[in-house]
Amino acid sequence: MLHSAQLKGILPAIPTPVNADDTIHTDAARALMRYLLGQGIDGVVPLGGTGEYGALSRAERVRMAELTAQEVKAHGRDVPVIAGVLDPGYHDAIEAGRDFAAAGADGLLVLTPYYTNPTQAGIRDYFLRYADESPVPILIYEIPYRTRIAITPEVLHELSRHENIIGMKACNTDMWHFLRTVAGVDESFAVLSGEDTLFPLHVAAGARGGIVVTASLLPTAWQRIFALASAGKTAEALELHRSLIPLMNLAFAETNPGPMKSVMDLIGVNAPAMLAPLLPPAPALSAELREELAKQLAIFERR
Repeated sequence: MLHSAQLKGILPAIPTPVNADDTIHTDAARALMRYLLGQGIDGVVPLGGTGEYGALSRAERVRMAELTAQEVKAHGRDVPVIAGVLDPGYHDAIEAGRDFAAAGADGLLVLTPYYTNPTQAGIRDYFLRYADESPVPILIYEIPYRTRIAITPEVLHELSRHENIIGMKACNTDMWHFLRTVAGVDESFAVLSGEDTLFPLHVAAGARGGIVVTASLLPTAWQRIFALASAGKTAEALELHRSLIPLMNLAFAETNPGPMKSVMDLIGVNAPAMLAPLLPPAPALSAELREELAKQLAIFERR
């Protein structure tokens, strides 16, 4: 059973390689996993927003969870597979979680319920019920700039004490909210940064690692940033992080994961297709990102 102590370091949030018919591009998905596992990642998060969860069919979501878990096992790595659950309704969400657990996921990243605009009490009860019924441990996924729903630090503090709620992906860009959250969660609860742009600050403030989007492209760079930040070398971590600002600006210039998918052939993953309603990025943006990624790959391969 997954334990919070295993939630640390760099866990890439991975895109879902797909064919023209919206099915999983198996060869590309396996190539991505082989690349990341070979770079020593600490875990992997398929099927989040970066994985275009809402645009995949239910069957293909399960296939992606299964394929990811299979590759981790085949590579001989004991790292967690945390599958995203982004359904807005409870019954669909718990059914998806059970399917992903059966497919081999070690844990579930469960999104704050959205659209219904619940109260804080409703959010609290939703996660407690999910945790009681989930076959594997869960992480809370708070991303208010997507869901328009934030969770107060006080509710997060209470939820952190449930034995089957072992961590969270923190995407609230309000640093005061982050500081208050970390200050009161249970010591067994793993807060993971969900923001590439704030990652070293989150680690300095108490995050145990991060679920990082652009770590799918540059896992080694992010591992070095984490090593510096977690060792208290915040200034050095920020300096290295600053060198990645051009890449982050380009990767998020259009809705993620479009820009990233368009350049992943540079790491041996050639599957640029997007799922509706997302479209491929503008050619000029893709070309600029390609140049920047090639430069960064060359830098980190030399180090």
